[in-house]
Amino acid sequence: MTAKEEFISIYNEHIKRDGADKLLEYLKKSDFFTAPSSTRYHGSYEGGLVEHSVNVYHCLKDYLSRPRVKEKYGMEYSEETIAIVALLHDLCKINFYTVEYRNRKNEEGVWEKYPYYAINDTLPYGHGEKSVYIISGFFYGDSRLSREEAFAIRYHMGFSGIEDKNTIGKALEMYPLAFALNVADMEASYFLEGSQK
Repeated sequence: MTAKEEFISIYNEHIKRDGADKLLEYLKKSDFFTAPSSTRYHGSYEGGLVEHSVNVYHCLKDYLSRPRVKEKYGMEYSEETIAIVALLHDLCKINFYTVEYRNRKNEEGVWEKYPYYAINDTLPYGHGEKSVYIISGFFYGDSRLSREEAFAIRYHMGFSGIEDKNTIGKALEMYPLAFALNVADMEASYFLEGSQK
């Protein structure tokens, strides 16, 4: 099963809110399933974004299944909430990357053009907050994101974000799902995907 097929399968199985079908159609029409996850770090290849999203889903499921997390921290979330925050946390990267070209010498010492990913942010609305904004265009009214879901997506970068560290710490303390999603995102990024050499 490809990452795209797995994403769609998990999405359709667990995300049932009004507007979910329209959001999935939007993703299919966008570059979500072909985009990289970064320009040169984790998932810096075609399809890296959807692969990363699926990896974060599995890492989050694993984290939340731990006895300590359930018993000591009381972290219990619906299958829908888990799927939403993990699969959709990086929607901010839709239509975000472009392919450009550089020159380099090949093994024979001849100059050649080679492709690389560059950023072309057509909706400069931040990172996590842009994902929340996009989702909110589809899930509204009674189907809108819960406050904890919105904060989890907004602060999934944790302390690697650029905003005030006190604000990040407070958000992670108030909304444990934000901390859990950050752990899952970091695990997927650094241990499952790593940087491209």
